[in-house]
Amino acid sequence: MTHSDALSLIYARSLYDLADEAGGRDKIIEVSEELEQICELARSDRTLREFFASPIIDPTRRSESLRRIFNDRITDLTLRFLLVLNKKGRLAHLEAINSTFDHLLQEAFGQVEVDVFTPGPLGDEQANAIKSRIKKALSKEPVLHHYLEPAMLGGLKLRIGDQLIDGSVATKLKRLKHNLTISGPTKMRTRMDRIIEEGEA
Repeated sequence: MTHSDALSLIYARSLYDLADEAGGRDKIIEVSEELEQICELARSDRTLREFFASPIIDPTRRSESLRRIFNDRITDLTLRFLLVLNKKGRLAHLEAINSTFDHLLQEAFGQVEVDVFTPGPLGDEQANAIKSRIKKALSKEPVLHHYLEPAMLGGLKLRIGDQLIDGSVATKLKRLKHNLTISGPTKMRTRMDRIIEEGEA
């Protein structure tokens, strides 16, 4: 575990425990959703991202700005957590802390995050089928995040943790081509050898 990972775990675990004490599962989920929303804002807004990470902004002034931006928009617990991160100079680690917090939540509630990539919209029936298969395979409740990838020819791709399960048509075609060019000739030679041997016998 790197220093950054250890740091993220310390802060994420502290926030998780505080949320658990403040309201149990419902509070943990609420805080998790707020963290994700804040990180999503930072991903899409370069100014906010730099505001979080800049070492030259005075922490006191940044705290005042954080209160103005997020007061009455997020729970007091999440706001106080942001203020602590700012005071400790750790706001730049918010994305990693959010990821670790989400992992703690999944482990506690028996969930697993699954990214689903398809070339078109994902219908309820298809989504439920994917959930059912993943739940059966992993014995965890899947939380699906759907992403459109128009360049795909068809099929779908799943990302679970750092594992990518590619069931797209393009990948199947590549696999077929590989089998025909690599495995195909070998199988043909084996079959011919068998025929010749049987003929000699």
